[in-house]
Amino acid sequence: MKVQAKSIRPFIGAKDYEESLRFYRTLGFEIKSLGPVMSVIRISEGHFFYLQKAFVKDWVDNTMLFLEVEDLQSYWEAVKVLGLPDKFPGVRLSTIQFQEWGAEFFLHDPSGILWHIGSFKP
Repeated sequence: MKVQAKSIRPFIGAKDYEESLRFYRTLGFEIKSLGPVMSVIRISEGHFFYLQKAFVKDWVDNTMLFLEVEDLQSYWEAVKVLGLPDKFPGVRLSTIQFQEWGAEFFLHDPSGILWHIGSFKP
């Protein structure tokens, strides 16, 4: 059966829910509260994830998300200028790493969720 998907929305946890909300808002993501323990976060049209007020260390420590962007260099520069590691304890931002398949940089959120942000070669 062929799936006619419209979106995929992973669920991620947060060590400090309010701090994680501030972090994602600072990144420019749109946040809609679904109640006191969950929000849906919109990255762009059709790209969402759920943030939960839930922290299971092994789960969060092993959560990784890959966000593909159109212009990796410009997006990295826009993220870097935000100074996230200075504003949020535990946040780390790498430089762009070039691979045979494309390029990516890494961003750890305040809980330790690892974001791979990249673009693929055509």
